[in-house]
Amino acid sequence: MSIGIGAAALLGVVEGITEFLPVSSTAHLKITESLLGLQTDDTSVVAFTAVIQVGAIAAVLVYFFGDIVRIVGAWFRGLTNAEARTDHDYRFAWWVIIATIPIVIVGLAAKPLIEGPLAGLWVVVASLVVGSGFMWWAERRGSHTRPEGEVTFADSFVVGVSQILALLFPGFSRSGASISTGLLRGLDRVAATRLSFFLSIPALTGAGLYELKDAVGGSIGVAPVLVGTAVSFVVAYVAIAWLLRFVSRHDFTSFILYRLALAVVVTGLLVTHSVSP
Repeated sequence: MSIGIGAAALLGVVEGITEFLPVSSTAHLKITESLLGLQTDDTSVVAFTAVIQVGAIAAVLVYFFGDIVRIVGAWFRGLTNAEARTDHDYRFAWWVIIATIPIVIVGLAAKPLIEGPLAGLWVVVASLVVGSGFMWWAERRGSHTRPEGEVTFADSFVVGVSQILALLFPGFSRSGASISTGLLRGLDRVAATRLSFFLSIPALTGAGLYELKDAVGGSIGVAPVLVGTAVSFVVAYVAIAWLLRFVSRHDFTSFILYRLALAVVVTGLLVTHSVSP
């Protein structure tokens, strides 16, 4: 199945806007693909959507470049210097690596399910609703008292594992699951959001590189992949900056309401056969 340049650019915009907002990029991409007449479970289409995530991840790397250089530098120093291992950045780097392992294992083991029975829009609708309930609960149960400097290994690991919810249930939202889990751990909204960003880097980069061969080597071609990835990078950079400002002043109620409205719209499209499930 082929994807035109225009469609690739549109999907790049959708990916860039929704990857880090707690509204589910997978849900929006699947809906957009269906409206474009693309087969959402086609191997090349699935690979394309995974690869253009790399553009969004590149935006994270650029936006947090200073933090990432500091953390990676501390990690390398700690590998050869015992004193450097007391640095919080050295430990945090290991926490991110370890917290990524569960989602990698589940992603590889459950790939047939993720790309098959769990890829349908009815699953997306159910996940949007359930994920909204989870976000609402976390927003109200979290104490919002712990800043980023108080993040622990347990926080990182639990938040990392929570990403599996979005992997298995498209519509749940990786950022929604991870930020909400951070809130349940007592982190404030900015700390939970920044932790979600850092944990997204290895998971999404790995997924994109793993699928690259199917996207470029399949029927889609190099040009649409490059366009979709470049567009997602630019749009995601703007979305990251906006989200961090937003969560410093507001709660997630508006996102929850939007997700529920989207679930209603998608249900209407499915019931009227405007899109295929």
